[in-house]
Amino acid sequence: MFVTPAYAQAAGAGGAGAAMQFLPLILIFAIMYFLLIRPQQKKLKEHKAMVEALRRGDQVITQGGIIGKVAKVKEDGELEVEIADGVKVRIVRSTIATVLSKTEPAAANK
Repeated sequence: MFVTPAYAQAAGAGGAGAAMQFLPLILIFAIMYFLLIRPQQKKLKEHKAMVEALRRGDQVITQGGIIGKVAKVKEDGELEVEIADGVKVRIVRSTIATVLSKTEPAAANK
């Protein structure tokens, strides 16, 4: 008796309306994936490959802004970097931000 006709019609809409309500949420997630998540994963993969390819003699910049030359590559995730003549520091591999110059691999003599 007190139910309005508009409310009664909306109650019978059912499944098609519920799916349409989630469509904007799904579109937002898809946009977030392609604009934020996927590029970040690609950048992380490239950084990991760069860090794995570090060799003795490479000139690097750490995330703290220190520029140095790799003196020794250790197996436990550490590097020994020479930041001045006779001054060597141990750093964690993942803190390398950029490789300025790579050393060329030793070529076989002809």
